[in-house]
Amino acid sequence: MLQLTDFIIDCPDTMKLAAFYSEVTGRPIKEGSHENWAGIKFGEVELAFIRVDDYRAPQWPDSEHPKQFHLDFEVDEIESEQRRVLDLGATLQQDSIGSDGYGWRVYTDPIGHPFCLCRNKGVIWTDQGLI
Repeated sequence: MLQLTDFIIDCPDTMKLAAFYSEVTGRPIKEGSHENWAGIKFGEVELAFIRVDDYRAPQWPDSEHPKQFHLDFEVDEIESEQRRVLDLGATLQQDSIGSDGYGWRVYTDPIGHPFCLCRNKGVIWTDQGLI
């Protein structure tokens, strides 16, 4: 049996990056997080941050310093979420929102990891999440 338990992101300051993604997602930083390992729980999966000495940020879209990973966040309203993540320290890198209001925007977090805010056609929001 195989089960995904953690998605781990290298960084120079675990608590600072965990705080950024805690604000982005509205989920608390896991109790017991510290300077070498911090986490945010999403059900059975933890988004985790591990301190790496001599961290070198990806330089998206430069292939010499590849992105290494990226996160997609589906949102119900892209403009307000964009304002929020920019206020938290994200940087807009690319806008791929069509004239119909659907698509995605690529951002980098405060240390250079890319993530996207996505608004997809056919996605319906419910109290239980996306369907």
